[in-house]
Amino acid sequence: MVSKSELTRARLLDGAMTSFAEHGFHGTSTRHIAAAAGMSPAAVYVHYASKEELLYEITLRGHRQILEIVQAAAASAPDASTRLACVIREFVVYHAQHHASSRVVNYEMTKLDPEHLAEVVELRVQIDAVFTDVLEDGVRRGEFTVPDVRMTTTAVSSLGVDVSRWFRDGRAWSPESVGDYYAELTLRMVGASA
Repeated sequence: MVSKSELTRARLLDGAMTSFAEHGFHGTSTRHIAAAAGMSPAAVYVHYASKEELLYEITLRGHRQILEIVQAAAASAPDASTRLACVIREFVVYHAQHHASSRVVNYEMTKLDPEHLAEVVELRVQIDAVFTDVLEDGVRRGEFTVPDVRMTTTAVSSLGVDVSRWFRDGRAWSPESVGDYYAELTLRMVGASA
């Protein structure tokens, strides 16, 4: 059974995410958050110490979810090419399906307090490590031709994150079709054998 306090906190998180996506962190006031949650501005401070705390919780949850998704995708196949395709596809599909929250999670995180930012950066390091491990495995097996694995990790992960900047519901492309396209594109980028 979910408590009333937990429901209120969840509504405030949803309101904050909507407001941050629309106005940015600095452009969002507690009034924006409260209005989006259908509550009074006083409710924000009853449940959260600051709007930075709301951003922290949103960003932390988002990065944890992304880490779980790429770890599961990386464990889904024995060969590096299929694993890379799965990781890219699921990463991109997530960023397309959750484009508004992904913009907040990825592009507003620099507004976090230093200790909160450090925790989120550590999760990003773990996410990148999944990409790097799959790429290194593909190079070792002779499946990929990648002169700089770390640069390739940065390139393919940033392409996936950037989907949240331009993807909108109602386009001709579905999140899944974008994920499939990016997976195929990435395999060509790394010189995967057919």
